[in-house]
Amino acid sequence: MATQGASEAGGESAGQEKRHGRAVISWAEFRRRRPDLARKGDDLFYEHGVGLGFLATVRPDGGPRVHPICPVLTDDGLFALIVPGPKLNDLRRDGRYALHTETFPPPRHDDAFYVTGAATEVTDVPTRHRISAQFLAERDEQSPWPGFEEYVLFEFKVDRCLLTLTASDADFPAGHTVWRSDAG
Repeated sequence: MATQGASEAGGESAGQEKRHGRAVISWAEFRRRRPDLARKGDDLFYEHGVGLGFLATVRPDGGPRVHPICPVLTDDGLFALIVPGPKLNDLRRDGRYALHTETFPPPRHDDAFYVTGAATEVTDVPTRHRISAQFLAERDEQSPWPGFEEYVLFEFKVDRCLLTLTASDADFPAGHTVWRSDAG
């Protein structure tokens, strides 16, 4: 997969790069640009104390595939440790993704957060150790379980997000709030 950096991609904003022809940014840059939306994303992905969501990937035939995952949000990125299998193969072949939070029972049944963008495999050992440590700590695990070392670390860059709220709150109206990385 060819990655085009911001300086090569024709004048994207600071912190932006192109993947699959789309401008994507890190979760840290998203948080800098839209701290209100990032905070809602943090809250909804971590509603139950650990990151929970549904990852959509692109099958080889172009169709969608959906998988439950445990995203890890840090100060600098949106990550996930991916178990070997179809979703890992999909991400390595075509990094486009969509990630949706868990759903909720009434009265908050429409509350949701959704991001799309491009995923990239992370091979940096210190980053792998840091994300793995956070993943285990969130689950009160002292050490990795057998097979944990086979999980592959991916960072999920963001190009769009959708926040949906059943009822308005202090920051957002009821209904949909849409944001795109090329909109600022």
